[in-house]
Amino acid sequence: MESVDAVVIGAGVIGLAVARELAARGRDTLILEATGRFGTGASSRNSEVIHAGLYYPPGSLKARLCVAGREQLYAFCRERGIAHRRCGKLVVAADAAQLPELAKIAATAAANGVELESLGRAAALALEPALACAGALYSPLSGIIDSHTYMLALLADAERHRATLACGQAVTRLIVAERGLLVGVNGAAPALRTHVLVNCAGVHAPAVAHLIEGFPQRHIPRAYFAKGSYFTLQGPAPFQRLIYPLPIPGGLGIHLTLDLEGRARFGPDVEWVNDCELAVDAGRSATFYAAVRRYWPGLRDGALLPGYAGMRARISGPEEPAADFRIDGPATHGVEGLLNLFGIDSPGLTASLALAREAVGRIA
Repeated sequence: MESVDAVVIGAGVIGLAVARELAARGRDTLILEATGRFGTGASSRNSEVIHAGLYYPPGSLKARLCVAGREQLYAFCRERGIAHRRCGKLVVAADAAQLPELAKIAATAAANGVELESLGRAAALALEPALACAGALYSPLSGIIDSHTYMLALLADAERHRATLACGQAVTRLIVAERGLLVGVNGAAPALRTHVLVNCAGVHAPAVAHLIEGFPQRHIPRAYFAKGSYFTLQGPAPFQRLIYPLPIPGGLGIHLTLDLEGRARFGPDVEWVNDCELAVDAGRSATFYAAVRRYWPGLRDGALLPGYAGMRARISGPEEPAADFRIDGPATHGVEGLLNLFGIDSPGLTASLALAREAVGRIA
């Protein structure tokens, strides 16, 4: 039986950040990834937005780790030369009836210590003349990032501290033993012992937790699959900033984001599904045209092309309030050395460095 100090399950942005943190603290760390390469799940199927922290309930893990993680992420990008841009974001009210909702977001942001500026219609259009709105909130701290290069940098840091990434290694059996946890992969009997096991499997994290033999089921939340599709814009976009409508149940609304070359995409929408099938249904474009034209009436017919889809790691259902991040360590479930990360959806990318520090601190 081989032994390693720490095993991280999942090589998305959260798994890589956690492995980097463990390795930097002197843990001999192994990252097990079921697919053929790192970052193939939600980490590469999102808006690549650096969130400011506007929406999350004050005092929640999402609020605290987003605000802390945002500043850590900007600093990390500057130090490592990772492409990013603090382009700013407008959250818009389509009509006067939505203005009170903007005020609620502004109050939440203020409680989270996030800088915002309230704009009237004329001031918003002075920033983005193609916009249609009754008013807006301007977030100067929001930005965009090259998430792939960011993950490469996290992996490089982890490997510099002797962490190892093993791809094509699907965890299929976990046993709590007297001296650590035993790990089996690809259907084989457990052949690896670890003192620390961190479940960073994203949308599959509840399923991984169910593999732990004898683990109390009450500590495993139900997994929900909230698919989000994106459509790309054919041709140039007349916007320099991110444009967000008001949030909707299950998401932040079909918003306009830009990549670092200035190309625009719209999404994600929210589609509650039963599995992780990620094909984009071109027929959903009608919903996108209607949603986008509320803030950009100049969107022409035929300009939207099917892009890609992602799956949110949700542990709350369509009729429930959005769940907070869950970082379940020994203080929660009683298993020494085990950490389950559940419901790490947006703003997970933004929060990743702060979240990794918080998580590893619970099992240090």
